[in-house]
Amino acid sequence: MQFDDDANLDTSEVQDVRGSRVPGGKATIGGGLAGLIALFFGLFFGTNEFGLSSDDTGTPATTVSSAAQVQQHCRTGSDANTKDDCRIVAVVNSVQDYWRPEFRRRSGTYTPASTVFFTHQVSTACGAATSAVGPFYCPGDRKVYLDLGFFDELRTKFGSSGGPFAQAYVVAHEYGHHVQNLMGTLKRSQDGRTGQNSNAVKVELQADCYAGVWARNATRTPDESTGRPLITNLTDADIRDGLDAAAAVGDDRIQERFQGRVTPESWTHGSAQQRQQWFYQGYRSGDMAQCNTFR
Repeated sequence: MQFDDDANLDTSEVQDVRGSRVPGGKATIGGGLAGLIALFFGLFFGTNEFGLSSDDTGTPATTVSSAAQVQQHCRTGSDANTKDDCRIVAVVNSVQDYWRPEFRRRSGTYTPASTVFFTHQVSTACGAATSAVGPFYCPGDRKVYLDLGFFDELRTKFGSSGGPFAQAYVVAHEYGHHVQNLMGTLKRSQDGRTGQNSNAVKVELQADCYAGVWARNATRTPDESTGRPLITNLTDADIRDGLDAAAAVGDDRIQERFQGRVTPESWTHGSAQQRQQWFYQGYRSGDMAQCNTFR
């Protein structure tokens, strides 16, 4: 995945609160193995499902806030090609550059969503959460929350091949939830049901499909600062990394890895095969109308 070196990054779409201390309150998901297991069985790539609690507040050690870090060193596409956090800024820009005109084309209005970089713990309109929750979208404040350390876990704990586009897939998936929220379909996942054919699974698979739609269109979506695409090249290897990441976070893969058995009746996100299938459906078609997982 390559970015246009001369493009200007829009850092206003990212809030960097890494190193900040979260005021008061109990973390919704505790750290350590208990928190991770809770994450695996209900909250991975979650939207606003903060139903589990822990006595561990997950309060980070006092550090110097890096709130201005992204604004200081993520200025151009060249920075995105060389710095991990700047790459995520560029992906956020590209994703939203695609959805704005796509909504207009369909006579709708796309409202941008910020991505929040945090470490350890963060306070949101959906409650407090620790890094154990993984990346998530909160419909209450319309923001994506991301601890960049998760991308190392995607490779080391979940067995993904990793790579820059695996990271981009994760971000695009979360923005898929934002698209669903704007369209009113996200709430269909909130009926409390689980299983292979549940609305929870269908919502997640649709977000995978929307990520694929963006990927298909990324290299032809013009950046506002240059009129040229921010992403200049996506290779077959990049797409394979995205498909591999999608499979790595399938419910069956996670259950087999961490509980030694697969229980489809508890699925909330879909199998590895389903997640790959729907990401590729979006990528192959490039059309969000082909992402109706509720049919």
